[in-house]
Amino acid sequence: MNNPRPAPVAEPEELLHGVGIRLLHGDDGHALAEAYTRNRQHLAPWEPYRSDAFYTAPLQRELIRTRREQLVLGTEVPWVLVEDSGSASAGRRIVGAITLTGIVRCPFLSANLGYWVDHGLLGRGVGTAAVRFAAGYAQRELGLHRLQAATLLHNAASRRILGRAGFREIGVAPEYLQIAGTWQDHLLHQLILPHGQ
Repeated sequence: MNNPRPAPVAEPEELLHGVGIRLLHGDDGHALAEAYTRNRQHLAPWEPYRSDAFYTAPLQRELIRTRREQLVLGTEVPWVLVEDSGSASAGRRIVGAITLTGIVRCPFLSANLGYWVDHGLLGRGVGTAAVRFAAGYAQRELGLHRLQAATLLHNAASRRILGRAGFREIGVAPEYLQIAGTWQDHLLHQLILPHGQ
């Protein structure tokens, strides 16, 4: 199977409770910088250390350009979660992201899954809906066999999301990622995707 490319999505596909999902656009720099700024304290314990530059539109535009290049190569699929901002002129604001990275073809047919959800949407099922969407896409559109996700050992909320989406815990990876400035152990999860036809 050659590297299938995701079809462009003009409008967000509805996920849950007014939240939609769409591919990351090249012009999302300002909106993504605003979303990360709004969630800076919420995400800090769960992500790598971020310099102040990370929260600016110019750096986000550069990161988006790189991620869109990986999309074209078939090694990454970056989506953003969006919802109405409450202002007709402002449109839909970014309220999270979910990404398949490190997509590897035969014989592995696997990818890593990462995601975050705006602090104002916690407890509404948005994270679970987004993970289920990404898993379905990986199976149907990319023909993948397996997804892997990693959580900090004490990230109970993320572990619940993965469990509700069908992921199973497979072990602990010591000092797996540098999070909040420290190499930290992570619990690895995997989802074996069903094969039809």
